[in-house]
Amino acid sequence: MKKILAILFLLILIPPFVFAQQPADSILVFTLNQVIDIARRQSPDVLSARHSFRSSYWNYCYYKANYLPSLTFNSTPNFNHSINAVTLPDGTAQYIRQNQLMTDASLTITQNIPFTGGNLFLQTSLQRMDLLNETEYSYKSTPVIIGYQQSLLGYNPLKWDRKIEPLRFEEAKKSYVETLELVAANATMKFFNLAKAQTNREIARTNYANADTLYTFAQGRYNIGTITENEMLQLEINQLNEESNQLKAQLEVDDCMEDLRSYLGIKESLPIVVKIDNEIPLIKVDLTEALQQALENSPDILNMQRQKWESESNVANAKASAGLKADLYLQFGWVQTGKEIETAYKNPMGQQYAEVGIRLPILDWGRGKGQVQVAKSNRDRVYAQVNQERNDFEMNITKIVKQFNLQSNQLNVAAKADYTSGRRNEVARKLYLSGKSTILDLNASITEKDTAKRNYIHTLYNYWSLYYALRSLTLFDFEKNIPITEDYKLLIK
Repeated sequence: MKKILAILFLLILIPPFVFAQQPADSILVFTLNQVIDIARRQSPDVLSARHSFRSSYWNYCYYKANYLPSLTFNSTPNFNHSINAVTLPDGTAQYIRQNQLMTDASLTITQNIPFTGGNLFLQTSLQRMDLLNETEYSYKSTPVIIGYQQSLLGYNPLKWDRKIEPLRFEEAKKSYVETLELVAANATMKFFNLAKAQTNREIARTNYANADTLYTFAQGRYNIGTITENEMLQLEINQLNEESNQLKAQLEVDDCMEDLRSYLGIKESLPIVVKIDNEIPLIKVDLTEALQQALENSPDILNMQRQKWESESNVANAKASAGLKADLYLQFGWVQTGKEIETAYKNPMGQQYAEVGIRLPILDWGRGKGQVQVAKSNRDRVYAQVNQERNDFEMNITKIVKQFNLQSNQLNVAAKADYTSGRRNEVARKLYLSGKSTILDLNASITEKDTAKRNYIHTLYNYWSLYYALRSLTLFDFEKNIPITEDYKLLIK
């Protein structure tokens, strides 16, 4: 009997491999760093962020082009074969059949003036008119025309764009870096989801093997009358429960594995196994520094400032639309005509043109004033929301820094609890085999062991989750003590 007990005791202490092991080359083994690296290169979130950044980049290029000179070629040839009313030199009108071809070409250089919102242009053009019935033609040249147009007392979009658009592009750059850190946090979550599922599966396998061995051992003890039928039935129930838990754990592993595979963009259908590294960076984050880095680097702060500028721009636009409007157009240059191109450019005559347009609303039943008041109300609302968002942002930073600084201690406690509960379970099994303990105490030790193991994995996940949450909020690497940035030029290739 002592030999049988010794053999059964060894079987319990050394859990058997219930499932056959797969060859090493038929599985994918990833550490957390490897999963994050793959996610930052090819996850759906990163691919979407790259396209979003490229869109912001080209919008920024479009904005900058508005402040550079542009060269435009224009041509509007037309053919006219119809009967039209023509005013004769004596002032009378007469219907005349016209059959003419008009061709023209012009080059225009345009330059926007950001300070005033006006537009300065320099133009040269040449026209040719063919009278087809008379087989005659003539030319009209404008060697140089200089013009300027300006909206007086109006809204100047160029002025506001110079404040808003650079801020928007800087926000886009920081948002991309933030997305990479959020991707790391998301990849960490999926990594530890699979790690928890793998842990639950290993726990279920071990518990099933132990429960099966204990049940076999109990049958022998029941046959010789050393335990009650109730105790033997309890061990049978434990065996059945652990068998069910084992099946559920395998389904959980499969689901988490597919979720991670999809997020990482892995096409191979090989099983994935995650390998947990118990080493963590031992860093202590200073709250004041974290707040300072967040206020300097976070795209949320830039977004708040951009919202303020946009609300101010809307107020300025509403005021310009509601009040007096005046448009100024000036043009001067030289013009000449001739039967040949050469004569059309000889001794050009000066020409000048000026136009001022005024629009003053006299009776609009308060529509203009209402638009201004709505814009001001929206501006005040934006300011209130931004102030609240900033307070919430700083409070969130404070909370996460405090939680993160406590996490390393909690991880040490969880690791000790995991080790201690494992030792306690071994002792409980030995006592039960020697008849010095009850099945209730053994079940309690198993529950404590499993709970401590799961709690350790969960605590380790909390550490890394807070780690990347803090990086995403501050865009600062507290381990290397440098800001987090990217090579943006590579993103637009």
